[in-house]
Amino acid sequence: MGLRTKQTTAMDFGRSDFLREKAHKLIPGGAHTYAKGDDQYPQLSPGFIARGQGCHVWDVDGNEFIEYGMGLRAVTLGHAYPTVVEAAYRQMQMGNNFTRPGVIEPECAEELLSLIPNADMVKFAKNGSDVITGAVKLARAYTGRDMIARCAEHPFFAVDDWFIGSTVMSAGVPQCVRDLTVQFHYNDVESLRLLFQQYPGKIACVVMEAETSIAPQGDFLIQVQNLCYKEGAVFILDEMITGFRWDLGGAQKQFGIVPGLSAFGKAMANGFSLSALAGKREIMELGGLHHEKERVFLLSTTHGAENHAMAAARETMRIYKRDNVIAYLYRQGERLRDGIRRVTDSLGISDYFEALGKSPNLVYATRDEKKQASQPFRTLFLQETIRRGLLMPSLVVSFSHTDADIDQSIDAIGEALWIYRKALEGGVDKYLVGRSVKPVFRKFN
Repeated sequence: MGLRTKQTTAMDFGRSDFLREKAHKLIPGGAHTYAKGDDQYPQLSPGFIARGQGCHVWDVDGNEFIEYGMGLRAVTLGHAYPTVVEAAYRQMQMGNNFTRPGVIEPECAEELLSLIPNADMVKFAKNGSDVITGAVKLARAYTGRDMIARCAEHPFFAVDDWFIGSTVMSAGVPQCVRDLTVQFHYNDVESLRLLFQQYPGKIACVVMEAETSIAPQGDFLIQVQNLCYKEGAVFILDEMITGFRWDLGGAQKQFGIVPGLSAFGKAMANGFSLSALAGKREIMELGGLHHEKERVFLLSTTHGAENHAMAAARETMRIYKRDNVIAYLYRQGERLRDGIRRVTDSLGISDYFEALGKSPNLVYATRDEKKQASQPFRTLFLQETIRRGLLMPSLVVSFSHTDADIDQSIDAIGEALWIYRKALEGGVDKYLVGRSVKPVFRKFN
């Protein structure tokens, strides 16, 4: 490709700007998810999405984008995927929430457990925080211990105090709660071993993802698993992202590890609100009726087993098995990564912009002229890709991203990165409109 960029047509965000002002008066932060907040996007950006189809979305001003966030990775097949929507609609016509369990509940449970190699029981809820915190409670009850060891490099586990108190955004969390969560480092099993030595017989569980943008080195995951078993702690695996992306049985199947408890969600129902806590019977049954031990108030959610969400999940799982969805995600992610690599090599900026992670779940690193991680350069990249019809907080592909979508995106990324290179040479402030984006976890606004 050449080093000249096309003239872009200015987008109108007037309706979005009007709604932004209104939303901030009504909703703390202007959105119900921190990752969707205005502080995560440049000044020139769509504020509100009106509709989506496949991997394309349209904002309230009528601007069209190819999306690479896909509902914070929850929409893996595509927006408004017809057969999933139809399955949910058919179920809603028969009723959505009853006084007793719906017949679809054990059916959906059986379907999910058939995919997860080492799980015996499952409890459904609405979001990831529910089930991860449910896992922590079970682990504490099972072990009789209070402390939690969580991976420091993994960005988010739950909205609950046990996790939020361990971040810099810990206001409102009592110090005594903060003290119960300690942190170890990914690919550093010795840091976890030291925690067990520092707090002997006190750590109830180890909470982590199997892989994010950094791959496990050697047998790190097996070592963590074995250390948990040796020390009597429950190994809790967060599969909210890796589930239904790494492997149909999750990262645990791909890496051959056996967690005591694991949490699924996001892509499981293609954007419908459903999450799942799955695990070994001897731990899970503490939240049930068929034991003589002290009862655990596990998960009791009025909407946790909404029938239409379970119908969506069953159809999603059916499509995954029939159409080999995960292989497609790998292929399209690799097509995108290869195209970006060609662009950065041709522009000579491979050390400044890089696609990271496993191909079905790519993210990107933005670095300044000193090769340091840079929020202003991330903002510039977002700004310039939005101008070219991409909504790209990550590089996450879906089953609806066609070769044509990927190739069009690579062309647009190339044009955006040409501006990026000019900013490396002449200063980012010369090209950036407005303020920079900020990390979600920060002590002050």
